[in-house]
Amino acid sequence: MTLKTSDILKENKLRVTSCRRDVLKTFLKRQEALSHADLEEELKENFDRVTIYRTLKTFLENDMVHKVLDDSGATKYALCMHEHHDSSVHHNHSHDHVHFKCEKCGKTNCIEELTLPAISLPKGYIGKEMNLLVQGVCDKCS
Repeated sequence: MTLKTSDILKENKLRVTSCRRDVLKTFLKRQEALSHADLEEELKENFDRVTIYRTLKTFLENDMVHKVLDDSGATKYALCMHEHHDSSVHHNHSHDHVHFKCEKCGKTNCIEELTLPAISLPKGYIGKEMNLLVQGVCDKCS
């Protein structure tokens, strides 16, 4: 069963706005990690850059997207693909998975099937996030 964008926003206890719906719709349609500039280019007819930025920030704070390491220097975001069955529970799923950037099409995607190993840091160090970017040719370009 495919959820509508308004249903996804409601499950995440977010107010449904046209910008939030359109940003979410863009992530669902493109199925790749997107930068603020990517979203701005796609949605510039309807929303200014600040509104798109605030929407991304809200999605990040509510665990709907996560940051993706990319060699381009731009911060990219990927839609979190976890299930939302119980809206009373805050979704603390792991983002410790591999990201893959295709050298041909330039798309960066999450490879959820490959998780990163646990790392034991030296005393006094506090890890906040871990990234692994694999570069090569994706299944659509090979």
